[in-house]
Amino acid sequence: MNVHPIVRGVVAVVIVMGLVIVAVPLFLPAPQAGGTVPPAELADPDSRFRQVGGIQVHYKMMGQGEPVMVLLHGFGASTYSWREVMEPLSRMGTVIAFDRPAFGLTQRPMPGEWEGASPYSVEAQADLTVGLLDELGVKKAVLVGHSAGGAVATAVALRYPERVQGLVLVAPAVQSQVGLPRWVGPLLASRQLRWFGPLLMRSISQWGERMLTTAWYDPSAITEQVRASYRKPLRCENWDRALWELVVARGPLDLSAQMSEIQAPILLITGDNDRVVETEETLRLAEALPNAQLQVIANCGHLPQEERPQEFVGAVFPFLFIAALQ
Repeated sequence: MNVHPIVRGVVAVVIVMGLVIVAVPLFLPAPQAGGTVPPAELADPDSRFRQVGGIQVHYKMMGQGEPVMVLLHGFGASTYSWREVMEPLSRMGTVIAFDRPAFGLTQRPMPGEWEGASPYSVEAQADLTVGLLDELGVKKAVLVGHSAGGAVATAVALRYPERVQGLVLVAPAVQSQVGLPRWVGPLLASRQLRWFGPLLMRSISQWGERMLTTAWYDPSAITEQVRASYRKPLRCENWDRALWELVVARGPLDLSAQMSEIQAPILLITGDNDRVVETEETLRLAEALPNAQLQVIANCGHLPQEERPQEFVGAVFPFLFIAALQ
């Protein structure tokens, strides 16, 4: 049977590309992202660092006494996303915001540098949250989790109920954290994809800007300073490889069905025009949790703590009195 020369050429190209994808990672190290530095070199004047489970965690702290509030940021964010509300909240007690692994100025361990579960999984980040509380001598806290940080806060409440005084879940990604099928994990963790994956993550400089724009109700309010501060962690060494490890560690996850087991009081906050974790999704969660309080903030997108800080703090303050009774 005669095969058209063009078809033979296409088949040859595909074979060569397949061989390159398989062979290159076996013989050549992955190119490193340029211009990166150790996270500590990017620290702010109020930055603090603490070793927790072998990871150097970056955090900030304001206020004193109880209640203790722990702020967990969402995907692509950092302690910076809480800048507008930390000081007002600290008038009520102690406020601790930290960077979850893969984000901000927290150390980004690489494969071979940890034992057991990946530190980038939701469960491991829940354990790390409690580990930080232990390091700081905090027995019980109100967890304030935004978006993917809401999933971590929820996981803490389910795994360590005795450590949680209350939950404030801001546009929580607890139903949409579908993740990837478990069989995909070993493929993503292969040497080949761990070589190419970080290269894909570097495109965040383009799609990250689009995500930030989508997250705001009024994108014209995003200043260049805000954009630059969101880009700052991309100067940390291994930032691209850590983002890929986050993808590798993300298995199927739907915490919403387990949330009825949580005994601590819950406050749900959403913007009325959230296009990331859609407003309707948080409203459905509120219906499924009849004992939870719900606050919908007007003219607001996915980031109430940044876009509408006064309304955000105004919703949290009364809830802290309820949580204090626990």
